[in-house]
Amino acid sequence: MRAFDLIMFDLDGTLVETAPEIMDAVNDTLCHFDLTEVAQQQVNDWIGHGTRELMVQALASRKAMPVDEVRNSELLRQLMPIYDDFYRQRCGTRSQLYPQVRETLTTLRAEAVKLAVVTNKEERYTQVVMGVHQLAAMFDTVVSGDTLPVKKPNPAGVAHCLAKFGVPRDRALFVGDSSIDVATARNAGVAVWALPYGYNLGQPIQDCHPDRVIKDLSLLLT
Repeated sequence: MRAFDLIMFDLDGTLVETAPEIMDAVNDTLCHFDLTEVAQQQVNDWIGHGTRELMVQALASRKAMPVDEVRNSELLRQLMPIYDDFYRQRCGTRSQLYPQVRETLTTLRAEAVKLAVVTNKEERYTQVVMGVHQLAAMFDTVVSGDTLPVKKPNPAGVAHCLAKFGVPRDRALFVGDSSIDVATARNAGVAVWALPYGYNLGQPIQDCHPDRVIKDLSLLLT
């Protein structure tokens, strides 16, 4: 018998490596506005809070502006629909599943464990990424960054999943790759395991003190 009846997963940096194509779309957008490109590591460190905040950080970096000023700027308002167009074109072109993802999900699903994605990625992009990598049918529910009025680390997405499947907190697990995911699980009162290969704002995941650090998803089966 599995220790958990419900396992919730982050998407970017946990199930799918998406940073290369996100960087492509960011740089497409910056070039469109005659701004210099950013590096892959910068983009990796900015992933986690959703697309808008990613572009806030990119603009702040290229324009040498305070982030609060960028968040309220006309330039950001003009930039976001341009980014949307570029990311729609790039989405799924350079992303790939991490090792053991498909195999592990297939086994868990066969054992009737409820599976959910809880991501800060907007639904329109979540659907594309999951579709390209044939993940959609493997999950019982998906909570994207704009499904609810709030995003991670607010625990609402986890609470939504718990309520939907009638699973108590002590039978649920959150699996992610960042401090945002660890904080989300803690705020929701569920266990959290973390992967070391994702996008944790440039910090070692061990510093976030998850309940367990696992090298890949196959450890969910042990």
